[in-house]
Amino acid sequence: MQDIVIIGGGIVGLATAHKLKEANPNLAITLLEKENELVKHQTGNNSGVIHSGLYYKPGSLKAINCINGYNMLLEFADKHHIKYNLCGKVVVATRPNELDGLENLYKRGLENGLSKIKKLTTLELKKIEPHVNGLAGLHVPYTGIIDYTEVAEKMGDLFKNAGGKIELGQKVANIVNSNTSTFVETSTLKIETKLIINCAGLYSDAIAAINKDKINVRIIPFRGEYFLLKPEKRHLVKTLIYPVPDPNFPFLGVHFTNMIDGNVECGPNAVFAFKKEGYKLFDFDFNEFWASITWPGFQKVALKYWKTGLGEYKRSFSKTAFTKALQRLIPEIQKDDLIPTHAGVRAQACDREGGLLDDFAIIEDTFIINVCNAPSPAATSSLSIGKTICEMALKKLNIN
Repeated sequence: MQDIVIIGGGIVGLATAHKLKEANPNLAITLLEKENELVKHQTGNNSGVIHSGLYYKPGSLKAINCINGYNMLLEFADKHHIKYNLCGKVVVATRPNELDGLENLYKRGLENGLSKIKKLTTLELKKIEPHVNGLAGLHVPYTGIIDYTEVAEKMGDLFKNAGGKIELGQKVANIVNSNTSTFVETSTLKIETKLIINCAGLYSDAIAAINKDKINVRIIPFRGEYFLLKPEKRHLVKTLIYPVPDPNFPFLGVHFTNMIDGNVECGPNAVFAFKKEGYKLFDFDFNEFWASITWPGFQKVALKYWKTGLGEYKRSFSKTAFTKALQRLIPEIQKDDLIPTHAGVRAQACDREGGLLDDFAIIEDTFIINVCNAPSPAATSSLSIGKTICEMALKKLNIN
């Protein structure tokens, strides 16, 4: 008999497990992960950016948890000697029609408490990033880089050292709930528990739907593909360089990330993936593909964003097109400077009405807490999200 079973061994599940044990060491908690190792998917393919909270609507769960999580993450990294670098970033307007968007970002940053952000003229921008082409910019000194796999694995170690159990290779097959008990079943385990916390990422909607006739969201997978700059061209990027994002599309556009391991990453794009864990261009799962394209909300999204989507696919199939997108920020970049590397798949929740959820979504039921939308900046926010879920769980279990 467990007090809590957590499904999912990514950074949000591990942060939740850690925060629960920190709050109440006597809780019996098991974390189930379907892979044979932790953080294999969204966390393991994360580019390692410590987000400042610049982009998010003031008062939203993203804004609150990102800003709180940012401070908690740095404190955690300092305490456990995890390397990070607050190198800052610039957001760059390369076209006149982006200047209003840049101004709106500046105002939003101030509303979110980022008092040290600064508007940049072209000359000031060049002083920070000499190779960038821009009409104007925004300097965000709070932004940094870290290795989130290292962070998450440390959370897992702390959880296990506090008496928590991590079971790898355990894909949840069923959840059986009655008035008196709840069981989580895998191919080899059957665990009775008082409460389930669903942090299954790309499969969070499937877990949520096991004991619920209808849920109003479906996870739509978007693959993000990356390149690395070849070593002799890394000097072109001093910090992190972002474009002004499209306010109607929940992705930040291809950008440059000066990573904690010394590499410079370019990307990602955002293309609809034909499989939830479809890291390669032609990865395909009929059932998952069909579930996505028959979802009424996704059909509305596809109609609304088809032009944007075609542009993303063009960059996926054409290295030349990808290079052109990067050249808007740094004209010196050439196609031969880009080395193909990994891809990640983002779990983006889409509601039935055709909205790509722009905020974290945590859906409670009587015996389960479902984290149904936790894309970027979930890694930065993870300890704050974990603390929030911890408080919800203790309240459900009537534990002070």
